[in-house]
This record gives sequence, structure tokens and C-alpha cells, in this order.
Amino acid sequence: MSKLRFNISMSLDGYVAGPNQSRDEPLGVGGEDLHDWVVRTRAFKAMSGNPDEGETGLDNDRASVWAQTYGATIMGRNMFGPIRGDWGAEEWKGWWGDNPPYHSPVFVLTHHPHEPIEMEGGTTFHFVTQGPEEALEQARDAAGVRDINIGGGAATAQQYLRAGLVDEMEIHVVPKLLGAGERLFANLDGPPDYLKPVEVLGSPRAAHFRYVRAA
Repeated sequence: MSKLRFNISMSLDGYVAGPNQSRDEPLGVGGEDLHDWVVRTRAFKAMSGNPDEGETGLDNDRASVWAQTYGATIMGRNMFGPIRGDWGAEEWKGWWGDNPPYHSPVFVLTHHPHEPIEMEGGTTFHFVTQGPEEALEQARDAAGVRDINIGGGAATAQQYLRAGLVDEMEIHVVPKLLGAGERLFANLDGPPDYLKPVEVLGSPRAAHFRYVRAA
């Protein structure tokens, strides 16, 4: 069976997005800095169409693990875009342009129905109003034997952590203090003890903590 996996960058004081999120700063003030460690890597540059650029080394190794092709992705409404409430007349199609980096079905959790949006490169956004378990069931049907990625944000990851459905996660802690914003480990009914630490690796730009479901 496919695994439900996610990885996310986090500040030293526990935030995965900064305060005052907006269309101009979708990750909040200072949030973009959390991803500095990965945007420098060769694996990330290759995803952007520049395979001969970027840094190698430990951070690149970790980025390469998560740059695999997933069978499906699940994300929250806020991750998909800045529109809140009813969709309105604006034809928003995500932050990623005409050819999003997913190249497989993406299931967006929302309270407001929306017709699927088919993009270039094999990405189709499906909008699920029946909750996270239904989104996971649809993602499993679409993914087959391939793994499923939780694409964000924190609230979506929290729902799957709280339900005990995550099989593997990696937290990339960067040496930056945001002071406010969106915490990953808020709104949980106790720690997700079913996930056990199996690896900790560090570079000057990030410490990489990997957890897997206990046998």
C-alpha cells in the first residue's frame, strides 16, 4: 500500500509560516527564508528546469529524497491559493503557473465545491469537501502503489497527524527565529507518538529530522 508522507521546513522556534500571510507573501513575513536551504540545491534547480545548477551535499541529498514523483498530493485550501470563502469569479489556478510541479492528481481540502482544474504536465486539482479521510481515499485510488505527499500547509498536516494517518515525515529545522506565525505542532490531541525518530542529519543551513511509523 502507498504511504502518506510529508516534509516541511520549520523555524527554530517552531513556525512553518510567518505572520501576516498575504498574496504578496503567501508564507508570511520571513516565511520564504525557511526554504533557503532547499532552493540552493541541485535537486531543486532540476525541478525548475536547470539540472546543471545548484549545490550538492547533504541538503541536496535530503531534497532529492523528497523530489521523487508522487502518485498524488493532498493540500489545504490555503496552500492552493489566497481566496477565502466562496470562490467568486476569479479563475484562480494556484501559485505555480500553467505547469505546476506535481505532475499527478492534487486533492485540495475545502468547504466550497469547485470543478476540477486540469493543468499542463499531468497535474489536475480536485476539490474535496468531505474531509481529510475522503481526500486520502481518493488520493490512494489515484496513486496506486506510489506514495502520497501532504503538500501543506500546517493545518492540513495537523489533521492527518491527529488522525494517526501519517506514515513518514521529515522536519527541516533552520536556524531562524520567526517569533510568530503558524506552528506545525499546534492543535494536536497530544504528540504523534506513533511516529518514531529514525535519523537526524545536520548541515550549516538545516537540521533534518526523519520520523517513520513504528512497526
